[in-house]
Formats: sequence, structure tokens, C-alpha cells
Amino acid sequence: MLEAAVQTKIDQWLGGNYDAETKATIQQLLDQENITELTDSFYKDLEFGTGGLRGLIGVGSNRMNQYTIGAATQGLANYLNKNFAGEKISVAIAHDSRIKSDEFARVTANIFSANGIEVYLFEALRPTPELSFAIRLLGCKSGVVVTASHNPKEYNGYKAYWDDGSQVVAPHDRNVIAEVNAIQSIDDIKFEGDSSKIHLIGKEVDEKYLDQIVSLSISKDAIARQKDLKIVFTPIHGTGVTLVPPLLQKMGFENVTVIAEQAEASGNGQFPTVVYPNPEESEAMSMAVNKAKEIDADLVLGTDPDADRVGIAVKNHHGEIQLLNGNQTATLLIYYLLQAWKEAGKLTGKEFVCKTIVTTDLIDKMAAGYDVYCYNTLTGFKYIAQVIRELEGQQQFIGGGEESYGYLIGDAVRDKDAIASCGMIAELTAYAKDKGLSLFDMLMEVYKQFGFYYEGLISLTKKGKAGAEEIQQMMADFRANPPQSLAGSPVVRIDDYKFLKRTENGTTVDIPSGSMGIESSNVLQFFTADGTKFTCRPSGTEPKIKFYVGVVAPLNSNEEFDAVYASLKQKVASIGEELGLK
Repeated sequence: MLEAAVQTKIDQWLGGNYDAETKATIQQLLDQENITELTDSFYKDLEFGTGGLRGLIGVGSNRMNQYTIGAATQGLANYLNKNFAGEKISVAIAHDSRIKSDEFARVTANIFSANGIEVYLFEALRPTPELSFAIRLLGCKSGVVVTASHNPKEYNGYKAYWDDGSQVVAPHDRNVIAEVNAIQSIDDIKFEGDSSKIHLIGKEVDEKYLDQIVSLSISKDAIARQKDLKIVFTPIHGTGVTLVPPLLQKMGFENVTVIAEQAEASGNGQFPTVVYPNPEESEAMSMAVNKAKEIDADLVLGTDPDADRVGIAVKNHHGEIQLLNGNQTATLLIYYLLQAWKEAGKLTGKEFVCKTIVTTDLIDKMAAGYDVYCYNTLTGFKYIAQVIRELEGQQQFIGGGEESYGYLIGDAVRDKDAIASCGMIAELTAYAKDKGLSLFDMLMEVYKQFGFYYEGLISLTKKGKAGAEEIQQMMADFRANPPQSLAGSPVVRIDDYKFLKRTENGTTVDIPSGSMGIESSNVLQFFTADGTKFTCRPSGTEPKIKFYVGVVAPLNSNEEFDAVYASLKQKVASIGEELGLK
């Protein structure tokens, strides 16, 4: 039996001005008495999370389709016209290689143009970070990229951006949602576009974007000496194929192998060679890793479908190709930037780096070692962009990152940028090799200097309405009965970002809010006396709850690496077991 609210929403769709195919699909689900699918499709409207609008492709208010895309776009258009009344308003739109991405991008362009807004639409698939760059380059008030990032092929999504090139943040995000919620009928959505207001863009933006990235290069001499560095690149059937190979060529790298079977980005969205198009998954990187073994490569790079995340693999101290996790890659990038800026005499005391609260604290430790401040934000690069925006003209952003394979170098883009990251990772590999080191050697040097930080992630998938309720209950349980110790070390501090409260040594104080990337969010963090950090966070883009466990120990020599690593890994596993996270 369908809940009354779900049935009401279904009746609205069946009786409204929706297309015949949509209505037929709904009726088929009703005839099949598919209560679960109908409930999940209609029990709520898609909401903006840390990554914007994202969901399964299909019919219903809780699915990605032309109507949910349409409502989001009409709401955004209404807000833009109110917020920038009397000004010329333009937007930029890009899309990735997913199912219906090009179609959704065209729907979005039509609705904006129908509302009197000038549209710059990329002529074909392009990376998300280039969309951020284009907004600032073209003086747009907003922008949209149609993508579900690294989600499975059944998903698509919609990220909204503001005039600084960052994803929409408060108060604009809430105001846009209010405008979307004010749309009572699809008849309020202007689907008929004005072609005179839609302008195609492409190569001219590509060249300016690539030139900007090349300008970030610090170790040009090292690249020249290591131009034959063996690099393997896979775009995993995504947008990275459009710009990573030409960028590496522009930077001076002459020995780049692209995985041809994964270089198809035709837009069919099937990702035929992988289960998940996610560089965090070893399976998605396996073809590139195998090629690296075959040709004895120095570096493997793999970008996700919209090319805002990058995974890497390098030779470890045993000579084997090993995938690095997001914290390790962020560590290497930030360490290189700090060291290279220092060597170039560019550190003046006004520079900063930025990371999220679930990313390795090793970055804080390194930044302090270079007298550079490290800002911590909530999860989501829009918060890092917010810090950059607030400090613009006062302090210089060097780089930033998050554990989920997203990194940013320089401030011309205001979102995670796998294109620029690929270029800088290749450069730091050349820099290390020029000194007789592999990237893994460099990582061990960092651990010896600042401490061996290891982070584990426990991710539990809880699908549908019942899953969402279970996730909320788990968070409530951790608040009501917080752990007193972790792996034998007492919990000495609890940060609750939902209520913006910090409890330490029996005293509760406010966590500063309202600026620098911190606002109310359903996140809990526990800190122990021995430096362990445990974080609970429901995902904003997937039906998951994530538990991040960070531990640390000294590393005195390269020879101790395997033993210390095994010990830290076991400690993370034991914490998961004692908390019953299965």
C-alpha cells in the first residue's frame, strides 16, 4: 500500500502536463504493484547536497529527468533574475559523458534562454573544472554542469555554480531551493528555448584554460630533464580525454600512453570496461595499472567521468605498482607545492592551503612546518572555494585537497580540478625523479619528517527511504552514546557540527560558524589522546554513511615502513570492529 503523500505525488504526475512516455512508465509500475520503486521515486524531491542535485535516472520527483532538471533550472533562473535585476545575466553550461547528459544540458540551456538569460553552452562534453573556469572567464553570473561525477552509470546529476566559479553556497543555495519549491506545476517551467540566446563555446575556452594551468608550473627545468617520464593515463570513458593529453604535451611531457579502450567518451554513458567509473576503485584503474607494469611506467593517472577527481599509482619501495589513496596524493601535492614555493622564494607569510575536516591531518602538520596556515572546511569543495573567496586580496591560496581524490592548485578554478592536478602530479613526479626519488620515496620522506599518518574509510550503503532513516538513527545513536575510548585510547574531544558544539575536558564551547567554510552539518568527530580521529558523516551525494578513521605513528626509517603500516592498518580495523561497523 502506497503512503498517502506518495500517492498524491503520483496522481499529480499522471494528471499533469507530463509526456506520454513518463505517464506510461508510472502506470506500468502501478500495474506491477512495485511499491518499493514507486515509493523511492516519489517520496521526496531531489535536494541539493554537497555535490548539488544527484540521483538515479528515471521517472518521479526523486529521480533525474527533464522535469526535475527543469524545476531546478527554472528555480535558479527565477533567483538569478531577482538577484541580478537590471544587470546582464549569462550562464555557462557543460556536461559529461553520462546517459542523457547532453539531453539534460540542452533542456537546461533552453530554460535559461526562455527566461531571458544568455547561455554559453559547451559544444560537446567537457570537464567540470573547465566549467568553473569558463564562468569566471566569461563573466557569467552562474553555471551548471550535468554530471553524477563518479557514481555508477544509472545516476546523473546537476551542479549549480555562482559567479565566482564555485558551487552555490549559503545563502544562495537555500534561496534557489526556495524558488524551486515555489514551482507548483511543470506549467511554471519555460521549456521552449530562445536559440538566439544560446551560444556554443569550445576550443577557445580550452586553450585559455590549458594556458592558465601551464602558468602554474614551478619546476620547468626538471620537466625538461625528465621529459621522457613514462606516464599512463586513463579517462575511464570520461571528459578527461579532452584535455589531459594536450595539457601534458603543453607542459613538455613526451612519453604519455593513453588507455585506448577507456578513451571513448562518446556520451553513451555505459562505461563498458568498469563496474564503477571511479578512480578510487582499484578495478577502474586496473587496465592502466596493467599497462604501467607492461611498460615499466613511472606514473599512472586516472580521472573520473567529469574529470574533477584523479587517482594515481606509482612504484612502491618493493618496485611494485601501487595505487595511492586520496590522502596520500593530497599529501604529495601539498608537500611539493610548499617545498617548490619555498625553493622559488615565493613564501611571504601570506599564503595558505586548505582541506576538509575528514582529510588527513598530516597536511596541517606539513603546512605548520612551512609557516603556512591550513584552513579546515566541511566536506565539499564549495567550502574550500568559500575560504578562497573570503581571503581574496588578503592571502594567497597555494593549493588544497580532500581525501576523496579531489585537489585544486591555484585559484583560477573554484572547484576540484583533475586536469590541473594531473599536470601538477606529473610535474612533482619529474621533480622527484630529478632528485633520484620515486613518488613513493618522497612519501616516505614526508612520513619520516612529519609522522606516518594512515586513514581508513568504512562506507555503509543504505538505500531508499528505509536506508535514509537507518542512517539518521545511527547518527542519533552516536550522539546519545558516544564512544569513551578508541583502540584503548580515551576520547578527549568531540566536535558536533550539527549543533556546532565542541566538548573537551568536560567543557562545551561553540565551534566558530558562519565563515571560513564551517556551518551546521550532520557530522560528528571524536579525537583521542593518542592522535586518533574518528568521523561519522552521512554522504550528501550517495545513499551511504561514511566513517573515517585516522591514526598516526612515528616512522624512523624506510626499513620500518611495512611494519608501521601493518600496525596502523590493524588499528583502524580494530576500531571498526569495536564500534560494530559492518
